[in-house]
Amino acid sequence: MPTLRKKPKAPNAPQVILDEVSPYQSRRLTVEFDGVTSAAYLSDERGAITAAVWLANHVAAPHATDLGRLNAGQAPVMPAGNTKNPKGTPPLDRAALEVCWFEEGDGVALLESGRPLAVIPGWANADKGMPGYSRDAIDQTPFAWALDEALEGLGPRIERAQAYWRWRRGQGAWGGFQQAVLGHLLNRLGPGSQYWDTGRERLPMVGITERPPTNNRPFTVLSTVGMSCQRMPVVEQLVDDARDYARIELALATSKPAQEAARIFLWLAQYPWRACTWFGPGHSVKWYHDASTFPLGGGDTGVLLLDDPERLTGPQPPDLSGFTFGGDPVRWLWLVPINEEERAVARQRGSASLITQLTAENRSWVS
Repeated sequence: MPTLRKKPKAPNAPQVILDEVSPYQSRRLTVEFDGVTSAAYLSDERGAITAAVWLANHVAAPHATDLGRLNAGQAPVMPAGNTKNPKGTPPLDRAALEVCWFEEGDGVALLESGRPLAVIPGWANADKGMPGYSRDAIDQTPFAWALDEALEGLGPRIERAQAYWRWRRGQGAWGGFQQAVLGHLLNRLGPGSQYWDTGRERLPMVGITERPPTNNRPFTVLSTVGMSCQRMPVVEQLVDDARDYARIELALATSKPAQEAARIFLWLAQYPWRACTWFGPGHSVKWYHDASTFPLGGGDTGVLLLDDPERLTGPQPPDLSGFTFGGDPVRWLWLVPINEEERAVARQRGSASLITQLTAENRSWVS
């Protein structure tokens, strides 16, 4: 079955009329016009096309798919039976186009004069025959699915995304959120000490707060502040109720020097949005560099993420539950350092088997 894909550009390459990168810099939306048709392409940070959707014909529609255009690497002209405008439409006006990225950053809506023209959700996939939704499309084709049939669900999604980014750009939005998280941690962990900014002005903005040991807690707790300010990508595709898993913060209980241990979050805090993935209970993540540079040392090469660290040996974990944002509960996931062999157990037999093994070894959840 033919799909809408791009081959290397020919000398008579189409005109790019819109090119915009997502707020997290992990996805790029490009709209192209070649005088005959317009199409939108979603690509990853490497430039690989992840999804593509036909937008409009600008000439009379053929009765069947022009395979010659596709074989030449050109965008298709939608057949007459699958477009609302078989006679064609005028070229798109760049000034009328607006991009609305979903909060998660893995999906996007293209608006024309404020109304949805096309939507490429996070689950769109060029290789799986799900191209995205187009206003002018009829039924489901390899080049676009009808947007009208999906607006009941996608319309509110677009409105929520618009509201989120209006709030996010508002004065004091980040500061108010930051103080809410810090206030929650103050109630659960006591006064803070050092605070580091990991964001470097790049979204998502995330900080790290240190909560020193107390009379009742003989270890330091380091926690991210800001991961839960935006939902993680792909969660809705993998779990039944995304609300319970979409927003997280990460925490580490440690007796190591706080400033050194906190470096672990420079790697992890923005990872889900950079890589368009998610972190959930039982996930394991491999350190991206040489094991000798792993911030928590000890020959470990990654971390196991747990929302119930009391399953391992050690003191009773602090209860960090009770914080919500955007109507969603925020889940704190605790980092437990693991080595490559242990991570292999988690990959091959599941995290429950690894936890059983670590428990048998009296491994503490405090590093």
